[in-house]
Amino acid sequence: MNPTLTMVASGLKFPEGPIAMPDGTFLVCDMGRRSVSRIGSGGKVSRVALVDGAPNGIAIGPDGGCYVANNGGTVTIDQPDGTTQIAPVSKPPDYQGGYIDRVDLVTGAVRRLYDRSDQSLLSAPNDLVFDRSGGFWFTDTGKGGERDSVRGKLCYALPDGSSCIEMAFPMLMPNGVGLAPDETRLYVAETATARIWAFDLDAPGRIRRSDFPSAHGGTMLFQSPTYCLFDSLAVDAAGNICVGALIDGSIMVISPQGQLIERIPVPDKFPTNVCFGGPNLQTAYVTLGNSGKLVSLAWLCPGLPLNFLNV
Repeated sequence: MNPTLTMVASGLKFPEGPIAMPDGTFLVCDMGRRSVSRIGSGGKVSRVALVDGAPNGIAIGPDGGCYVANNGGTVTIDQPDGTTQIAPVSKPPDYQGGYIDRVDLVTGAVRRLYDRSDQSLLSAPNDLVFDRSGGFWFTDTGKGGERDSVRGKLCYALPDGSSCIEMAFPMLMPNGVGLAPDETRLYVAETATARIWAFDLDAPGRIRRSDFPSAHGGTMLFQSPTYCLFDSLAVDAAGNICVGALIDGSIMVISPQGQLIERIPVPDKFPTNVCFGGPNLQTAYVTLGNSGKLVSLAWLCPGLPLNFLNV
């Protein structure tokens, strides 16, 4: 599939985590500017909230708030051609750890919910998704230093700040996270391995763990046959996992059975994330990290409606 892309907005600094809002605007994480931003008509970008650290993924919760996976700070490098790259060792001098925050979309006020799970401090929360019960899953990618790194994990938390439980550890840079349409499965994209892991769920916040040799209770569903790095993901109404493939410069579409259905090229080596919106959710919106753009394209099938987002 060679899609026709339409520009929605430009001038962002390594965007991530797009949300197509019911009013026709978009929310994005502007990681290089440490802000949650809104894209309005004509592609106008305005700041909703400035976040200490860096917003990496966002989701609308049951109370209408914007919940933020805050990676604690990312080092971006401006290139001579006007593009932006993430530094390989991305721990800024003011890094203090990672967080889950809540942003009030009316006032822009930021409230910190979690800086640790029940097991350890958070390092770099990356992406999050709410289930129907109102809890949310999030990935913590871990954080790399020059010669060492903290391993990643998968957590389940409640939006009132009362509970954050580590559910799967260790993982190698877990990134995108999404639920199957019936919410009996959770999918996690691992950046370093370019793998999709599937976690079968018994109930909200409860994993039915796979046996050894799985290190963390998940089942490997897919691994890219070519070298790339997986970023964030979305699930469509058919249950397919649509994941940004960094370096490869594409969105890979993977069936629930683990088959590569489609590779959709985009004009950027760092397509960081995808969301669905428009009539019948049949338009995909893709954040392009290097070039700082949000673009749209007609999708293969409708996207999966997100809980608590009345598109």
